[in-house]
Amino acid sequence: MPTLLRVLTDADLAAIHEQSVTVLGKTGMRIDSERARRILEGAGAVVQEGERRVRFPRALVEAALASAPRRFSLGGRRPGFSLPMNAGACTLMPDGESTMVFDPVAGVRRAPTWDDWAAATKLVDTMDEVGAYWRMINSGIESTGGPGPAVAHWANAFGLFSKHVQDEIATEEDAAWLLELLAIVFGGREAVRRDHPFSVLFCPVSPLAMEAEHTDAYLATAGWDIPIAIMPMPMMGTSAPTGLRSTVVSGNAEVLGAICLVQAAGPGTPVIYAPALAAMEPRSGRWGGGSPEHALLGAATTEMARFYGLPVTSSNGGTDHFVTGIQAAYERTINWGLPLLSWPDILIGPGSLGGASTLCLEQMVIDVETYRMWRHIRNGIGAGAGETDVVAALDEVGPAGDFLSRTQTRDAVRGGDFFMPRLGYHGSFDRWQATGRPDVLGQAHDIAWKAIDGHTPLPFADGVAEEMARLETAARAATPSATSSATRE
Repeated sequence: MPTLLRVLTDADLAAIHEQSVTVLGKTGMRIDSERARRILEGAGAVVQEGERRVRFPRALVEAALASAPRRFSLGGRRPGFSLPMNAGACTLMPDGESTMVFDPVAGVRRAPTWDDWAAATKLVDTMDEVGAYWRMINSGIESTGGPGPAVAHWANAFGLFSKHVQDEIATEEDAAWLLELLAIVFGGREAVRRDHPFSVLFCPVSPLAMEAEHTDAYLATAGWDIPIAIMPMPMMGTSAPTGLRSTVVSGNAEVLGAICLVQAAGPGTPVIYAPALAAMEPRSGRWGGGSPEHALLGAATTEMARFYGLPVTSSNGGTDHFVTGIQAAYERTINWGLPLLSWPDILIGPGSLGGASTLCLEQMVIDVETYRMWRHIRNGIGAGAGETDVVAALDEVGPAGDFLSRTQTRDAVRGGDFFMPRLGYHGSFDRWQATGRPDVLGQAHDIAWKAIDGHTPLPFADGVAEEMARLETAARAATPSATSSATRE
């Protein structure tokens, strides 16, 4: 049976829900989008226009939760690819928008380039454990006041990554361009509605606010049935009340408020429960991600989502350090343990260092191996592929015998009873010394670049690349005094 983990009791889950509903009814949320306020008012919310304050009656929250689908799948360009949500699987998704990269071979932490983005995107496309994409670095991708950079980035992302893509939408104008691009790449609006190849990342502002621009950008996708991952980022002690459970309540209330808007705007829209709960570094007040509170908060995120029966993304597993090494290894391993044993649908974070500020390809390879080990632990102790009758096996081999030559031992090795590492050294000391004392970073570097150099992008269907190029040209023309450095010349 799978390894069992709980950090919240059934009574805790119910109490957190009740406190969250009370917060939404009493304090409410500041919602800067006039369109969103009108939608919520029409659904039964109480709107105080002067303060842009919206309060949510219990009936509205319960109706929104009932409207959100429990099962759906996330698609992609790769033939046959599908990530079924709430079906017992867990996939990885890299953390997003790093402002630096770390090269452990050169020992350099530096600003990223387009080539860094392309290499990272190719790498994760080759990794079976990574099923979904975030923009991992921001070089040349950020908005410059027009649609050119965003359209170029999305076009490149769909070109190099063949699985599911998730991203934020900055403006209503960008949303219109995105929808046109999705129709080109995936064969029209109905195909996008059916296959869900793209999902929106939506981040309410903690505590208890939704800013206008990103809210209106999401609402501009109405009618396309695009899934939305709702990710407020409350941080205990700064943007959330002190106390782990209080932080869970704060983030949960923000997610529930956003679900109310999403379901009022489009009943039945797929929703992913995805609060990125965090704790401040107590000496500085900054966010780092390396403290053990993040492991507990990541597990609590999954447990709250399962309480509602919703698909879930967990975002914990970080490190405070900016380079690969002992501190990054133990912090990331500890902080991924509880979230992985809770088994979310999506786990964010491979390749990230320094509180998600720094991307490292070698760390990506190491983190995928860590994920594989935790997955093996999560699978628990079951019958396996080995001896089915242990009493008979012990009797047959007898005292002081051995089991190495038995076919059941061979079957167990081949069947997954033994974890088979892909990384690290696992032989004798003499052999390790004789082969030049290989280390994990060197192995990870070789694995990463072999995958990158061998990556062949999945080709588009006939005519799609030409239509994408036409759209990119039009988007650049609509971007005042800007060319997109996200498009490689």
